[in-house]
Amino acid sequence: MSPRVPGVDLGRLALWCAEHLGSPATAELFRSGYLSAVIGLRLADDREVVVKVRPGSPRIAACVEVQRRMFESGYPCPEPLSGPAPFGDGVATAEVYVPGGGVLPSAEHASWVFAEAFARLIRLAPRPAEVSTLDPAPSWAACNLNEVAGPEWIDQAGRCARDRLRAGASEAVIGHCDWLASNLRWKGDELLVVHDWDSTAADSEAVLAGFAAALHSTVSPDEPATVEETGKFLDAYCDARGQPFSADELQLAWAAGVWTRAYDAKHQHAARKAVVSLSKNEAGERLRRAGID
Repeated sequence: MSPRVPGVDLGRLALWCAEHLGSPATAELFRSGYLSAVIGLRLADDREVVVKVRPGSPRIAACVEVQRRMFESGYPCPEPLSGPAPFGDGVATAEVYVPGGGVLPSAEHASWVFAEAFARLIRLAPRPAEVSTLDPAPSWAACNLNEVAGPEWIDQAGRCARDRLRAGASEAVIGHCDWLASNLRWKGDELLVVHDWDSTAADSEAVLAGFAAALHSTVSPDEPATVEETGKFLDAYCDARGQPFSADELQLAWAAGVWTRAYDAKHQHAARKAVVSLSKNEAGERLRRAGID
């Protein structure tokens, strides 16, 4: 599995901020992240920013450009300030710090507002040809479960979903492939901000909507959507886009959900944790809705 990024020294961050943001960092507000080190900073000129440090990849420049275009369109996301720019052996980017907001909207409307926010994102995002490469896709959006063996039912669910996705390729759009509650903040039922634009990806609209439908939460950021909630999300998404998915697109959306949930389940198994992202019975029901017996 991918290693956690190493610690990032505040002194080096201060120098990077002075060079790329015009003011050095004077205080650390928070630190988090796994594949990226995400550090909130206060600068000497009193601005509050977030700097993300991670291994270099050609896709990061495209992710920042998509985020910039989304901010300029009025979509609720942090304004990019710099990057990607070298930081040691990796690269760093900076954005405005957007604090506050609730982790979840009201439970009664959660699937609908999550879906409407995602449909707006897809509608406003640039086309893939308008930005540089978004390859390689984030690991959970790529078709590989081979890093760890077993259990067989997870491997089988993943293989079936992968084969269905590969058989249904269609025109790609740009979206967010990690539509977790922890990456969004709400002001009531109004979307305040979407974080983690490193999770920008290009794929078919049905696949991206399927990822989001399977990942969003209605009751807790630690509990992914049930089968019923996934169905509600997909219905709401089609209402928001003003056009239903075809039968084939709908099956692709369900297959994408199986894939991403199998990926998370595999990680939990590899870490010797309880497998909570997918059960054997739920995998079967989701595969059935994906047109896979």
